[in-house]
Order: sequence, then C-alpha cells, then structure tokens
Amino acid sequence: MLTRRLALGAALAVSAVAGSAQAQSWKAAYPELVMAIVPAENASGVTERYAPFVEYLSKELGTKVTLRVANDYAAVIEGQRNGSIHLAGYGPASYARAVVTGVAVEPFATTMNADGTVGYYSVFYVKADSPYKTIEDLKGKNLGLVDPNSTSGNNVPRFALNKMKINPETFFSKVTYTGSHENAVIALQQGTVDVAANWWNADTDSNLMRMANKNLVKKDDFRIVYKSDLIPNSPFAFLANLPPDLKAAIVKAFNESPTKAKAAFDKLSDGKDREFIKVDANYYEPVVELIKFVDQLRKQKS
Repeated sequence: MLTRRLALGAALAVSAVAGSAQAQSWKAAYPELVMAIVPAENASGVTERYAPFVEYLSKELGTKVTLRVANDYAAVIEGQRNGSIHLAGYGPASYARAVVTGVAVEPFATTMNADGTVGYYSVFYVKADSPYKTIEDLKGKNLGLVDPNSTSGNNVPRFALNKMKINPETFFSKVTYTGSHENAVIALQQGTVDVAANWWNADTDSNLMRMANKNLVKKDDFRIVYKSDLIPNSPFAFLANLPPDLKAAIVKAFNESPTKAKAAFDKLSDGKDREFIKVDANYYEPVVELIKFVDQLRKQKS
C-alpha cells in the first residue's frame, strides 16, 4: 500500500512538473500576446472599454497582453492572417470573412445577454422627426452603412434589402461606409445620410444607447424603421496554431472573468452581459453561409 501511495505521489509530482514545464514553454514562446478588437466605436472608446479586461488577462495568464485597436475590421482579419494578432474580438461577419478567406482561427467564446439570449439585431435608424416610416419611403435617399465586414452594419442589411428586392446601389441615391457604428449614427445626425444601419440588443442596450450615455447624441432624436432577425453574438477567436495549454488558459480566464474581474467584465458591455459561453466554428456556420451569399449578390449586381 505504501509503495502504491509513493508511486501515485511520484506520478502526480511528475505530472505537476510537466504541466509547469508546458506553461513555461508557451510563455517563453509568447512573452507577449496581442489582442485586437474590431472598431465598433471610436479608438478611445474601445481602449477605455477593454483596458481593464486586458489587464486582467495579463495577470491571469502570467504574460503581457497588449490591446490593439484596429483602424478597420479588415485590419483584425489581416493581423490574424499574418500571426501578429493572437486573440481577437470579432463581429460575426468579420469572423466569417476571416474563415472564408482562409485565416486559421478558432472561435471559443461569446457573451450571453442579461436576459439569457445569445444574439443581437441589425436595425435601420432614421431621424425621429423625419417623414420616413419604412425602407420603401427612403428611395433616392442616402444610406449609411458601417464597414464591408460589419455584420449588423452591412451584411445583414444587404441580405434584408435583397429580401425586399432592393439593390442598395440603385435604390438609394448614395451608399456610404462610415467606418464605425458611432460614425454611422453621427452621419445620420449631421444629415450626411438619411438612414443608417446599426446594432441593437434592446431599448436599453444598443450602440445608440452607449452614445447617448456618453452625451454624443440624444436617443430620442432617432427611431427604428427596420429590425432584423436575431444574429448570433460576436465571437472571440484565437489563432488555431496556439499551444493547447495556452488556449485552455485563455478560455479559463474568460470564463472566470465575471466573478474574478466583475468590474472589468461588466465594462465590456456596460453591465449588459451575464457571462461568456462556449462556441465553436459550427455555431457560426450560418453566418459563414450568409457572407458567401452576400458575396454572390455583389457578383451578380456588379
């Protein structure tokens, strides 16, 4: 019995040493991890929102995690393609674009909304005092989209318009990419566009609400004329070739953040999210198919 206990103890000790050696191995190979976020809001807003969470990740992983605020959605995709971005916060469509163009990434987490749902919507906003009640009322007007790789700001709107038998480039007088969700609302506010696409979770949880909370706009100055079906929430994805123990450590840190770093976790969504949940490539396959469909639409109309 004693011999068996000694053998078991020795085996556990060897396992612990091996595990420690593996951890040291990936830390030697990755003295710094770069995390990038697609620019749903302006650069200072992204930095303020994610800085505490990145600090938490650095502490939990025991290696430096650096936040990179991308200029556009494509920069995140290309950064993961060339390996300079190890971990990324995508929109569903930009993740799908990465997959469609051959980037080896793995989605591992998304957020659950406070009400238990796991999704959001694309909406079209107009000014509250405008005469427009439906999309059809906006024929010949200016449309503001967000970014070619934005889910709620471009791809879902184009899909929705196609179902209405509307070709944006011929139906609207002008189609403008504004660069971010905030910029789309500002363009609408300033009259540069007459209708703008954006993301929306609930009346109290939207990009417009965030902007109102920052005193950038007044929420009541805008109203919705179209809301899409539910879109899967945005994924976080890491490079597929990261060491398995590093991937496991990242997943663990994300999963534990709502309790270990509640303030940092809450800041990501202004307290609107409940937790991270596990996702994989299959979860986003419908979005990948949507991107392929939208690409085909462009080819047909070009």
